[in-house]
Amino acid sequence: MVVQVVLVHGIRTSATMWRSQVEHLSRRGNPVSAVDLPGHGSRMSEEFTIDGAFATIDEAVRAAAARGPVLLAGHSMGGLLCIEYVGGEARPPVAGFVAASCTAIPRGVGLAAYRLLARGFDSLPDRGMWLTNRMLDRILPAETRDDFGAGGYALDAQDGALRSLSVLDLLAALGRIDVPLWFVNGQYDQLRVNERLFTRIAPHAELIVVPRTTHHVTVMRPAVFNAVLDLAITTLDAT
Repeated sequence: MVVQVVLVHGIRTSATMWRSQVEHLSRRGNPVSAVDLPGHGSRMSEEFTIDGAFATIDEAVRAAAARGPVLLAGHSMGGLLCIEYVGGEARPPVAGFVAASCTAIPRGVGLAAYRLLARGFDSLPDRGMWLTNRMLDRILPAETRDDFGAGGYALDAQDGALRSLSVLDLLAALGRIDVPLWFVNGQYDQLRVNERLFTRIAPHAELIVVPRTTHHVTVMRPAVFNAVLDLAITTLDAT
């Protein structure tokens, strides 16, 4: 059976951030579904809730699992949610998991500082979008620059989404994940802070660190990330 791929975006962005991956997977013949979480992209008018996010992921995974083994990939907040989902006590039908830019525990001082920084950006003129766009123009290649924000930016959902992440028990979830697992981080990603802890709890995981890359590894180095997906699919094909 053909490996099916489900992609879960990070905070503020949407399914459009995965366009390079969707095109690549479609060319290689792997069906793919890139979801929009509540409060993001095509669902911008909805309220973000943690239960709604898990329901979105679960619906996409179970629909894909009816057609073949599922490779789940999540970036940033999407990756954190997917760790909790894949490592849930009730195991979902996921055959392999790529966790990108999400080796951090969203609690305590770190989460509070991130929320404070986000609020600071939000208080700037144009809610800081001029600064965000300037940064993205500098770090993203032309082939993915427009894709990253094509679905809009979920500025109103951001603080509530960040706050909700504190309920995740990622370490317990990681300890229950027994499917092939890849952690993918940019060399300069701020969410590498608990990278060693994550790999110690999930010793079967493969850690891939992409040189000269920030938190935006999927869009900053699309060819590299697509190669990771190829590796994961080939691994699942061989099992």
